[in-house]
Amino acid sequence: MDRNQATGIMLILLLLFVYFQFFAPNPQPKQVMKDTGGAKSTQTSRDTTGRQAIVTDSLRNDTVVNEQLQRTYGDFAAAASGQDQEVVLENKDIRVTFGTRGGRIKEVLLKNYKTYDQKPLILLDEQTNELSLTLPTNSGNIAIQDLFFTTNSSSTQVSEGDSSTITFRLALSPTQTIEQTYSLRGSGFELGYDLKLNGMNNLVGNTPAQFYWLNNLKRLELDMEQSRITSTINYYTTNGNFEQVTEASKSEEEEIVEVPLQWVSLKQKFFLSAIIGNTTTFTNSIFRTSVDEADSNTVKTLEAAMSIPIADLKNGKGNFSYYFGPNDSRVVEGVTEGFKENVYFGWPVVRVINRYMIVPLFHFLENFFTNYGLIILILVLIVRVILLPLNYKSYISLAKTKVLQPEIQAIKDKYGDDMTKVQQEQMKLYGQVGVNPLSGCIPVLLQMPFLLAMFSLFPNLIELRQKEFLWSTDLSTYDSILNLPFTIPFYGSHVSLFTILMTISSVAYAYFNNQVSTIQGPMKSLQYVMPVMFMFILNNLPSGLTYYYFVANVVSIAQQVIIRRFVDEDKIKALLEENKLKNKDKKKSKFQQRLEDALKNAEEAKRKK
Repeated sequence: MDRNQATGIMLILLLLFVYFQFFAPNPQPKQVMKDTGGAKSTQTSRDTTGRQAIVTDSLRNDTVVNEQLQRTYGDFAAAASGQDQEVVLENKDIRVTFGTRGGRIKEVLLKNYKTYDQKPLILLDEQTNELSLTLPTNSGNIAIQDLFFTTNSSSTQVSEGDSSTITFRLALSPTQTIEQTYSLRGSGFELGYDLKLNGMNNLVGNTPAQFYWLNNLKRLELDMEQSRITSTINYYTTNGNFEQVTEASKSEEEEIVEVPLQWVSLKQKFFLSAIIGNTTTFTNSIFRTSVDEADSNTVKTLEAAMSIPIADLKNGKGNFSYYFGPNDSRVVEGVTEGFKENVYFGWPVVRVINRYMIVPLFHFLENFFTNYGLIILILVLIVRVILLPLNYKSYISLAKTKVLQPEIQAIKDKYGDDMTKVQQEQMKLYGQVGVNPLSGCIPVLLQMPFLLAMFSLFPNLIELRQKEFLWSTDLSTYDSILNLPFTIPFYGSHVSLFTILMTISSVAYAYFNNQVSTIQGPMKSLQYVMPVMFMFILNNLPSGLTYYYFVANVVSIAQQVIIRRFVDEDKIKALLEENKLKNKDKKKSKFQQRLEDALKNAEEAKRKK
């Protein structure tokens, strides 16, 4: 071997050493891998506590792994491995993606809606949502989401007026099968779901199946704070009672419900995900809600754990339906009994006004106008015209009290600190002139339900979502003309122009009221302070609401000006003098007598004390 050959061999050995030392791929050990949810083949096992491990294809034939699967899944071990494939079912409103692993819902897309930043509105996905149904088997509790199903169905676009189904089937033998069938009509947001356990009596026990739903609500709206305090779990009992977990709470809430339930919905401000028992019920339910304020992408975490009678699944009564869609009163009305209660319209009296008066009127106006700012303006005009008789009566009552003010002041000067005597003489004067001191309050109280109705309506009216008007880009959330680099306590970090206009108009309305009111002292000043306080409260509420109140104040001021032109205080004074002469010898009414007796008794009790 000459020198050149030796040198060449040495160089080759050196290159091989460098390659294997630094560049050669390391042999990969057999290991457990996390499921990515894609189409790659995986082998799955889940212990009874719900922890999941996924084993690669290369280990499928490994004796140890097969024994482990047999121990974990027993008769269902053969179905614990397979290939996850996706199938899509969609109509003009909704797109649902399913996976053959578990025959589960992987993703729900609402086609006609966008998120606040104009991205596709995906209501559910694998990263934020988990749906699980656990069966009691001879080998222990087994979640069917761990098992692989087969399907002969293909992705389908359902035409209007038509319907389509997708069936996922798991066959342990020709007579022992689990079938999951999903159905979708050509329009709408309801997804039918049938679960059948065929020939499973010897493999599945008699204890209830366990349904579990975890949803980390995705951020869909601009205002995270309002989204969090309007998201919760609603449920409806078979006795016809609508209930919910505390909605506005941001701390962890847990509620245990023992009565049977017909449906459960996971509500997020303007959208719902719900499961409905059509031929069965949910029992022994546990609901939890919690908020991680450090997480700016998750609105709220909602958890629902419920039992389903296993006999219903064995006897072909496992008929359910899902609802994935908007919390729109026109849409949810016909879903199932009590489902319309998901749309919050306020307390009972307020709810009646909203549901049967304001909302139908709003929808009627939608047939003629596409500008929602104009619809709100017309709504204000109609409501103020309806309330005009009450406003007029309230103004006349205040005018009468103002005319009597000199005589009332004379009574106060005469009796000084003897408040009982002052009140008695005032009541006597009111009786003589035919004035009811409460007549000015009653019209105001009758208007309050309408005021509160709007306060409950606008934050929950999905029709305003992402509707622009003037400088507001979304009437369902606050408008901002200036974003502050800091946060003002109780106010926020932005300046709402509609809220400022509402405050100014409220102060102006208070000024016009004080021109006819007899209120003096701190109470008079309070009428100017209250609008400023409401400015802090309403700054973060929907611009549609503050715009409504602003327009309502302007219209109310205009009504006051018009009414004042038609009211002659001299004529009112003459009428009161005439009533005084007529009622000079008139007996006191029962109300006046009871009121005087109450005053005397109060004075007597005070004197004895």
